[in-house]
Amino acid sequence: MTVLHTARLRLEPIAPEHYEGLRVLNADPVVQRYISGRPETPDETAAMIERVQGRWKQFGHSWWSFIEQETGELVGAGCIQHLGHDPANEHEIGWRLRPDRWGRGYASEAARRMAAFAFDDLRAPSLAAICHPDNADSAKVMARLGMRYRGDEVWHGQTVAVYDIGASAFAATRDMEQR
Repeated sequence: MTVLHTARLRLEPIAPEHYEGLRVLNADPVVQRYISGRPETPDETAAMIERVQGRWKQFGHSWWSFIEQETGELVGAGCIQHLGHDPANEHEIGWRLRPDRWGRGYASEAARRMAAFAFDDLRAPSLAAICHPDNADSAKVMARLGMRYRGDEVWHGQTVAVYDIGASAFAATRDMEQR
């Protein structure tokens, strides 16, 4: 299982030792407002950890816990997974953060690193991201990543805004950053 690093975060594959931080994150109604619309129960968090560990074993990628390097605290989570959890579909990138860490650039920092993993290590030809149509903050992170809005689609039983980026477009954004 792959641990990723950014300037301020360590992205660790979700594991049982992350339970308490994930329980707090996923039980926050503000975090869940655009995801499920309701706080997650402790049992749901435990089941999610188990599911995610199975996906890591099956696919070699899934959800990471975002550990803030300065404090050692779990401040968010993010993923590279198959859209709709179906390997026939393109890869999806996603994230969520504790509200006390919003506005610090953590989502963009983690998303950029996870996208690099998807394109460089998994050789994904493209990445998609979905968000509730009213979730302007996530849409801004998608735009900063170089993703473009492709339309509204139905995923996980709800209509969501879908953004995507191809490998060559992502490579071009990296080239621009390095100049």
